[in-house]
Amino acid sequence: MKNTYSVKELQRATAAAVRTAESGALVTITRHERPVVHVISAERLGGMIETMELLADPVFMAQLRKLKAGKLKFHPLSAIEA
Repeated sequence: MKNTYSVKELQRATAAAVRTAESGALVTITRHERPVVHVISAERLGGMIETMELLADPVFMAQLRKLKAGKLKFHPLSAIEA
């Protein structure tokens, strides 16, 4: 699956480039062999935005640090009363 197109190639193969991006791959558009644009799927962009929002949340980051330090205690789902 091709993931790099020149601007001229993209004019002829837009649908293929979009399909590649939809599959989760990063598509790079070049001009004079230099990257000028990257195309990603809406799903991948949504995941990136969600990750950035979590990383900007101080409460989440504090919990993540505790998890990495082994200081969080987990309980089985069966321990929760309905």
